[in-house]
This record gives sequence, structure tokens and C-alpha cells, in this order.
Amino acid sequence: MPSWAAFPRINLNVFAKRREWLAVLVWPLLGALLIGLVWINAAEKRERSRREAERSVRSEAVAVADSYSQQLAQMIEQVDQITLRLKYHWEDPVIPVDLEKDKAHGIFPESQLLYANIFDASGNLVTSTISSRHSVNVSDADYFQFHRRECCAGLLISPPSPSRFLDRPIIRFTRRLNRPDGSFDGVVFVSVEPPYLVAHQESAAPGEHDFVSARLASGPLLASKVGSRSKNYPVFYKQDPLFPTPSGIAVEPAEKFHDGRARLVAWKKLGQYPLVALAGFSLQDAMAPYEAEARSLRETAIFESLAILALSLAAAWVAARLAQRRRQAEETRETYRLATDAANEGFYMIRPIRNRQGYVDDFRLDDCNNRAADLLGVTREQLLGLKASELKPAFFRDEMLALSRLALDRGFIEDELRVSPRSPLRAKWVYRRIVRSSAGLALTIRDISAAKEQEQALAELANNDTLTKLPNRHWLATFLPAAVSRAAQRPGHLALLFIDLDNFKNVNDTLGHDAGDELLVQAAHRLRNAVRASDHVVRLGGDEFVVVLDHVDVVEDVSRVAKTIVGAIAKPFALAAGTGNQVNASIGISLFPNDGQDAETLLKHADVAMYAAKAAGKGRYAYYHTHLSDSLILRLSKESALQEAVAKDEFVVHYQPRVGMSSGRITSMEALVRWQRPQHGLVYPLDFIDVAEDIGLIVPMGEMVIDKVCRQLAQWKQEGLALVPVSINVSPQQLKSGTLSAFLMACMERHGIGPALIEVELTESAVIDRSQVVTQELAALRSLGIKLMIDDFGTGYSSMAQLHRLDVDVLKVDQAFTRALSEGSEGKLLFGAIMSMASALDICVVAEGVETVEQLNVLQTLACDEIQGHVVSQAVSAGDMAQLMLKRFLLAPPRGPGRLAPV
Repeated sequence: MPSWAAFPRINLNVFAKRREWLAVLVWPLLGALLIGLVWINAAEKRERSRREAERSVRSEAVAVADSYSQQLAQMIEQVDQITLRLKYHWEDPVIPVDLEKDKAHGIFPESQLLYANIFDASGNLVTSTISSRHSVNVSDADYFQFHRRECCAGLLISPPSPSRFLDRPIIRFTRRLNRPDGSFDGVVFVSVEPPYLVAHQESAAPGEHDFVSARLASGPLLASKVGSRSKNYPVFYKQDPLFPTPSGIAVEPAEKFHDGRARLVAWKKLGQYPLVALAGFSLQDAMAPYEAEARSLRETAIFESLAILALSLAAAWVAARLAQRRRQAEETRETYRLATDAANEGFYMIRPIRNRQGYVDDFRLDDCNNRAADLLGVTREQLLGLKASELKPAFFRDEMLALSRLALDRGFIEDELRVSPRSPLRAKWVYRRIVRSSAGLALTIRDISAAKEQEQALAELANNDTLTKLPNRHWLATFLPAAVSRAAQRPGHLALLFIDLDNFKNVNDTLGHDAGDELLVQAAHRLRNAVRASDHVVRLGGDEFVVVLDHVDVVEDVSRVAKTIVGAIAKPFALAAGTGNQVNASIGISLFPNDGQDAETLLKHADVAMYAAKAAGKGRYAYYHTHLSDSLILRLSKESALQEAVAKDEFVVHYQPRVGMSSGRITSMEALVRWQRPQHGLVYPLDFIDVAEDIGLIVPMGEMVIDKVCRQLAQWKQEGLALVPVSINVSPQQLKSGTLSAFLMACMERHGIGPALIEVELTESAVIDRSQVVTQELAALRSLGIKLMIDDFGTGYSSMAQLHRLDVDVLKVDQAFTRALSEGSEGKLLFGAIMSMASALDICVVAEGVETVEQLNVLQTLACDEIQGHVVSQAVSAGDMAQLMLKRFLLAPPRGPGRLAPV
């Protein structure tokens, strides 16, 4: 097979190309010419039809106006003859005038539309063709006044106006009557109804909107006939028209008529009378036949145009196909050459070289495109004719020989190859496709380095957490099943540590999400430093992480890693929003194969164990045991029930009094919330407060307790009881929410409670928190006049050495110290030290959990300020607390001096 270089480039003749295009374009051009002729012919026909229609309607309008003017002139002349005859008879003293008798003898027309009257010089009716016995006087009428003034005016025609004899309008024709001396003697009056003037025009206006009408030359309408409509059809003209010439025809625009129709109006004036005969034809109706013919002509032209267009396009398509076939071979070869030279793929035509025995010894490159040479860093001329055995380096030569032999054997090979840095190919990744043909092999090589880099970037984006840069849940879903399969093939364990950051929500709620993200990044860094390089740290989402210990020989190694993580996370975090931010890590651990045979089970069991760690007090780790699943179900059930309890307000408040050691009276009381859970009875805080904090319900629950306490104090106040302060336990989350002081102030104002009746009990950790929100809230509570107390003192982060730093009013010493009072002198010394420090700082001390008289007496000797415990009273309902408030003393001295005893 000859190489591609053996084929000369094809230069098509420019003249031949033009001739072929002309052969194709002549048909559309011819079609366009024929279509133009069709539309020109249609336009000429439409124009002839329009002119003919206009000529016809103009002729008809002029004819009707002319005919109606002659009829109108005859009718007016008849009426005028009647007025002249009556005038003559009246002015002749010999001839008597009696119109009723004349009508009876048939002297007047039989038409009911024409009437005659004579009025004397005073305007009184003298005689009439209308039978009426009413006396009528017209001396105030315009026409009567006109004839009285004018002696020689002749016939006067007045526009239609209401008749004094009839209940409809009439047209008046009047003449002056004179005495022999020429003085005014009255008026002869002939009237007609408007239909009289158009009574003979039944077919004059054939169209539905055509009309004939009679008007005074000055414009007012006398009578009108509209098509076949009744006589009383409304007048069309909006304003009285004027016609300057004796006769004529004009197109009146639509805005001149009430019905909005343009008309062709012909007119002719009566020579001897001041009247105009009009004939109006609706242009829309008159031109309707023309419009129908025009539509028909357009439709025919459209059909003929489409037919011509289809035929011309079909002819052009046939011509184009013929031209295409004539140059198909030349263009195909030229296009292939251009495509291969400009393509992003390298094309190689490889021919096998056989020995005398027919075996393939080598391969020779017969042809290639420019891109193929670029991929190897040489020119096309340097490649052509090159043998595979001449390629360098040696590993590339061997690879190409092996690939070519395999392709020759199989017929087709397709793969993607990561290119060795030592390879002459200028790419990191290539796609290869080699196909056997009758002449040899066709090899295609395409550089896919950019696509692979993008694919790798997308894989990293899909498998890595964008915030912490740790692997994410998607990565774990792929990695963990494979890790479990590997662990099944070797001795030892695979451990899964499910980590949740305790109290992380507080950081988000108080410092904002930016601070939360900063803490998560630092926590991820601590986790990576706490495990081996071969272990994997994964962020599942939120504040949840997973550590995969891929190979563990002994379980003690897992515990050591878990302890390291707990310690690392427990150290305070330094954030941009403030220092001293502390969270803990609760860790659940599951082991393969003990706790599950697949990735999903191991992850689920580690999650269950994590909840067990939280339930055990947080900041610790727990291994999975079978019974933990039941515990998790119970906890989830409790969470759901607690959410419903907050929504339904299933909580009540009990009160436990505090008693002054010196007075024996109630000095204050502590509000303690209880959950009145359906089907379970009264549930104490120890069983649900931790859960409420974990699921974010502690703030709404705390606000509910505050409102109940303020409402109860208002009720006791209304009942006239002597009120004492009530202390309310406040969670650190409530304090960090930044809304506690505002809510307390609103409740006190709503229920009318003074700040002296409210005390707030805080944990030691909340008081020593130096964050901006907590500091502002504590200051706001003090500004309201509310006392601050530390609850369970001695169990938190503070110590007696730090007591002077706590800006509080009351210390409630934890009951563990109270119990120690009866266990030996050491307990008394410790409690006495607390008392001494508090006394020096002017802080009131309350002993919690006082259960026995022995403890009571020791506290008396230590000069403790107040006590709280069952020795006085347990926490009771609001009703029972009201009864205790009525008592004078809750502690009283026994018979022996110096000893207190419960009442």
C-alpha cells in the first residue's frame, strides 16, 4: 500500500466549483422568479377588482342620490302647492276655508303622514285637518315669529320637532298670510312626519348599513332610511354635515358616524328648495365581494408559490446530489488529509515487514499526521519510513513491537496508558487504539492528560471533605468494605472508632458557625496526630468523625488510641473568637470480626457504642456490646418523647425550701422541674436533662420553667403569702444562647415580679467561662438585681484557690461534702475551709443534701448560713409549698440548749 505521502494534494478547479454552484442555484432562482410573477399577477387582479368595486358603488350612490333628489323635489313641491293654495283661499274673502271639510271631501292626500293647519294673527288655531277640540296657540313658535317679522320670505322649512297635536316629531312647511293691506294675518302650516319624505325609498339603500336621507342645506336632518330597518333607527352622523357643492360624492371616515363605519356618501341639492338628498353606502359592505375575491386570489397565489418552491427545491437537491457525486472522491481524500493534520489525535499507518518465510520480523511507519509527530517530539518527515526496531529507548521499542504483534494477532486493541517519564511520548496519559486492516495496522494515540487530571480532581472533590481536607463519607463507603475484606485474610483485628464532639453545638450557637468550622479544622488536625500514619481519619459530617485502625494486633492498642484521642480533644481550643473553648470526644468502638462481618454493621455498632459513651457521661470511649442496641433504642425513644413533652408542656415545677440556720425559717427555695410523662409517672431531671442538652431542647425547656416560676410567684403574691426568693437552675447552653437575661426580664415584667424574688443557679463551668456572650449575660443578670449562685460547688473545674475569682452571691456546697461530715474529722475540716473562704469573701454558703440530724448539728457548729435537704423537706408541689410557707419555723431547738432539730 502506498504511503500517504505518495498521494498529491487535490486542488479543485475554482471555475468548476462555481459552475456546480450555479447549476444548483439556478433552480431556486427560477422558482423565486416564477413566484414573483404569480404574486404580481395576483396583485394586478386584486387591483382591477378593487377599482371595479369602487366604480360600481360610486355609480350606485350617485344614482340613488340623484333619483332620491327628484322624488324629494316632487314631494316638497306638492307640499308647497298645498301651502300656496291654502294661502290663496284664506286671503280671498269670498272663498271659505274649512280644512276638516276639505279632508273629508278628499282634497288632501290620504296619507296619514301629512297634515294642514291655519293660525290667525294671534297664533290661535283656526282650522286643521287633524280632528282636535283643544285650543292651540303657536304665537311663541320660532316659525310664527319669523313670518310675523318677514313679509316676503316664502316657504319656510323647519327641522323635525315635537308636534303640539301629536306625540311624535314633525317637519313644518309654513307660509305667511297677509291682509289686503299687506299686514300680518297668520300662518298657513303644513306638516309631515319624517317617514313621509322617505316612504318611497324601500330599495334605495339595499345594504344593512346603507342609508338615504334628506337634510336642510344648513345641515339638520329631516328624514332618513337605513337599509331595511325601521324608520326610527338612530341617525348615523355625529354632527350635522355641510355640503358646499350642488352635488358630489365623498368618502366619509368612520369617526363621523355613531356606528364607526366608513361610508361613501353622494349628495345632490334641490335647486328650488334649501334641501339636500343623500345616499350613503357602507364601504365594508360594498367592498365585501372584493375582499372575498382578494382572499381567494391570495390563497391561490400561496398554493402556487408553495408548489413552485417545492419543485425548485427538489430540482436544486437533485442538482446538488449530482454535483456532490462528481467530486466525492476528491473531497473525501482532501477532507481526510485536513482532518488528520489538524486533529488532536495522532494517526499512524504501520505496515508489517515479513521475511521470506512469511513471518513478521519488523514494522515500518508508512504514514502519519503532524499531531503524531508532535507527540514524539519530531517532524513528520523524520518519522516516515522509520522501523519499530529503530525506536529508542529500548523499553519503548520493545513495547511498540509487542503491541503491534498483539494487534496483528487479535485485530483490535484499545486501552489507556500512564506514560513513563522516560518515554519519548510527550504526555502523562494517552488513549491508544490500534486496528488491523488489509494493508497493516492503523494506530491512534490521543493525549488524555488533562481529562485524567480533571478526573482525579473530581475524585478528590468527591472523596475529601472540603473543610477539614479529610476523607469523607463517600470515600469511607468505598474504602471500608475493601479494608474488611483484607482484614478477613489476615490475623488480628480491624477497629472502627466512631467519634462525636460533645458540646460542639454550644460553640456554633454562641460564637457562630465560623468559629465552629475553625474548631472542626483544629480537631481534625488533632485526630490525625493521635493515630498512626497507616490509620485513616474520616469526617462523616457535622461534628462526627470515624477512625479506621486498619491492622490491630491486640485490643489494648485500640484502647490506647481512644484514650489519646479523648485527651487530645479535651484540651481547650484557641479560636479567633476567644480562647478556653472546650469540647470533649465521645467514642464508640467496634471490632472486626467480633462486632460485625461487614462494613455497614461495624459502622452501625460503633455508632451505638458512641451513644453508650455519651450516656455514661461523655468525654470517654465505650466498646460495642450486644445489649447496647437495646439501650440506643430506649434513648431514641426518650428523645422523641422528650420533644413531644416540650411541645405539649408536660412539665411541672416542685419546690424545695432552704432554711436559715440561725432563724429556722424559710429563706429561699429551689425550683426543680419534673416530667409528668404519660404511662411513666413523674420523671426526675437526672433521667432527662442530659438528653435535653444533647438534642438542643434545654433552652426552650429552661424558658418554660422560668415562666412557670414567675407565674407561681405572682399567684402566691395574689393569695397574700409571704414570698421568699426562688432559685432557678440555668444550663450553660441557656447562658451561652445570649437570650437568658432578656427572657427573664420579660417574664418578670409580664407577671409583675421583682428581681429580688429571682435567683439563678449556675454550674462552676458556666461561671468561669470567659467568652464574650457569657460575660455579657452575667453582667446583664447582675444589672437586673438578680442574685447569682454556684450549684454543686466542689465538683466542677474551680477550686477553693479560685473562689475569690467567682463573682457570685451564694455557694451551694455539693452534697458529697455534706455526707463527709459524718464520716470523720477530715470532712469537717474541708467544709470548714470552704466556710472560712466564703465568709472572708462575704459569700453565703448553703449545704445541700442534709439528710440527718447529725449533719445538721455539725453544720451548726461550722456556722453554715443555710441548709437544704430532706431533713427539712423534700421537693414538694406548689400547693404543698404554700402550706410550708405558712409555718413559722421549719427548724426548732430541742430541749437541750444549742441544738437544732426539724419541726
